[in-house]
Amino acid sequence: MKKKRLFGLSLLLSILTLLIEAVIALIVAVVYGFTQESPNAGGGSALFILFVPVLAVFGIAVAGALSVVLVFPTAWLSDVLGRRFGGREAWWWVPVVAAAVSFVPGVALSGGAGPVGIAVAWLLTTAALTVPALLWRSRRERVFGPVTLWGLVAVVLTAVVGGAGLATGVFPEYRPPTVTSADIVGRWSDGHGGTLTFTADGRVSAVDVELDVTGTDSDSDTGSDATAGDGDGDGDSARDSCTGQGTWTYEPGTGAWSQMVDVTVDQCTFDYWNVGGTESRPALYQYIGDPDSGDLYRLTRTSGGQ
Repeated sequence: MKKKRLFGLSLLLSILTLLIEAVIALIVAVVYGFTQESPNAGGGSALFILFVPVLAVFGIAVAGALSVVLVFPTAWLSDVLGRRFGGREAWWWVPVVAAAVSFVPGVALSGGAGPVGIAVAWLLTTAALTVPALLWRSRRERVFGPVTLWGLVAVVLTAVVGGAGLATGVFPEYRPPTVTSADIVGRWSDGHGGTLTFTADGRVSAVDVELDVTGTDSDSDTGSDATAGDGDGDGDSARDSCTGQGTWTYEPGTGAWSQMVDVTVDQCTFDYWNVGGTESRPALYQYIGDPDSGDLYRLTRTSGGQ
């Protein structure tokens, strides 16, 4: 009978496995992000490269903590249950225990996405925990090499499949809808009383449209509209609104990503409005603060038309 691996080596193996899983998950998330409506889907910040070493250290620390708090207890409890109910340790107790241990983290990671979202998050969390737990209880002496090799193969394969899927259209990459001046004409609302009403002769009416937003309580690019602040300046946000008459022009730019609507209203200062949303539900939006944050102030067409 082979001896169990030393705790320290098992810990290192678990950290390695979790880091490989994290890289695969990151690649999948990036590819998925390209298929979803997002104002930043056209490119990322080069500054991200500077944070890679910091993220690596942080990732190792998190993987170590998860190994001690979740992976080791899962492997240990599966062996205990195997001996208690079957007379010997059995590998299939690992996914059973992992499913139980992963329920709460899975629900938390689903972000309240509903029964289907919870089920998917739970399944993925269970799988992510099962793999390092199985390796933790493995008796094989030379396992670091194969895990590293096959981990790199999985990472490269995931990246290749994701890139090829985006390039061939199997995973359709998001593009803003291409609009015309006629598509802009009508009433656009933030859902909280702020509206811009565009007419075909180049005039625009603004009612309680947000001018300046500071703070972090606004909605991001998840498709929900920005919520209005109290405007008193002593909370987490301070917002000024604009009401008046003015003019507008549509600038098609060189492509879907560079479309913009320029709105000029007396005594109001607007940045240009970007075009987003989908073909069936276009939107106009402005960035709130740093564009890299992805926070938006968003207007959508209302069914009331003009």
